[in-house]
Amino acid sequence: MKLLIISHTEHYLNDNGKVIGWEPTVREINYLGQIFSKIYHIAPLHSNQKNKRSAISYEQNIELIPIKPSGGKGLDKFTILTTSFETLRKIGQYKSKVDYIHFRAPTGIGFTVLPYLKIFNNKKLWIKYAGNWMDSNMPSGNRFQKWWLNHMIAKTDVITVNGNWDSQNVNIKAFENPCILEKDRTLGALAVEKKDLSGKINFCFVGALNEHKGVHLILEALKGIKDTRLGEFHFVGGGNDFEKYKNISKGLEVKCVFHGFLPKDAIVDVYSKCHFIVLPSKNEGFPKVISEGMNYGCVPVVSDVSAISQYVKDKTNGLLISTPITVDELKGKIEEALSIADDSFITMMKDNYALAENFTFKKYLYRLSNEIFVVD
Repeated sequence: MKLLIISHTEHYLNDNGKVIGWEPTVREINYLGQIFSKIYHIAPLHSNQKNKRSAISYEQNIELIPIKPSGGKGLDKFTILTTSFETLRKIGQYKSKVDYIHFRAPTGIGFTVLPYLKIFNNKKLWIKYAGNWMDSNMPSGNRFQKWWLNHMIAKTDVITVNGNWDSQNVNIKAFENPCILEKDRTLGALAVEKKDLSGKINFCFVGALNEHKGVHLILEALKGIKDTRLGEFHFVGGGNDFEKYKNISKGLEVKCVFHGFLPKDAIVDVYSKCHFIVLPSKNEGFPKVISEGMNYGCVPVVSDVSAISQYVKDKTNGLLISTPITVDELKGKIEEALSIADDSFITMMKDNYALAENFTFKKYLYRLSNEIFVVD
């Protein structure tokens, strides 16, 4: 079988001229390469290399079909239209070569790609909606794409979303995002076995460093925490506000470590030394870093949004932060984490490690082969 993927995943050329792309997505696609003999991926190729530390290359049976980057803020949004002809031309060229088409939503190019696939495509279609499927305050672009998926997609095509929701179309399936390798399970078991709360308690945040993800709230909350058991707070990720947040942290009593973008193995080192992962986002689907952290013994302190509460139960295997999130609410949750008894923490860790099995690539490939890419 052959597959065509259409997405907005950023790609770059490394110093040797080889295509590399955002590690979590490229790793997932590399695993899809175990099901398909050939995969074509239509996605933007950027001239800069700002996220090169978090980028990896494809397996040999996967080929990037580059398109010009488009979208952004303000007038840059019009580039979605000015580049659309070339994007649609390449879709038309490669869809005839494959058995399945996979579109990753929501994204700006969805405005043109989804109608095109409705009119001109006769191949089996799988659409992965990566955002918060039940968000009542979706941006207009996401709202349009959700409406289109609900009303204009054939019921024989499959749409996968984060979480189980009532009253959905029969072709909408809850599907966990994979992020855990078999070696992660082995290393994670060792990390869980070694952790307890007998010494300093370390926290981490993994993701984009911006206000939407709540990084400013974490720094404000840390100002008011005087618990001497609080150890280090690690921030993994980057963004335009990286230096600003790093400078703010210098005025705090707690030691904050800003790592920038890191490859997977280096993120694992952070997970292994931390006891809690904190994600006070305004909105999410289900961040992969929650399940990654669970696998390595990081108990989640996370926003109660989207499907997160379907996996994280407050005071049972983590702590849920009520929305809208305030500094006082977040401060209280971090202090609550610091006060958890050691035996309760160990039980949470072990329960979460078992739950993380749902996010392995092994289970992902099994479900894909039996629920989506089913050979008649």
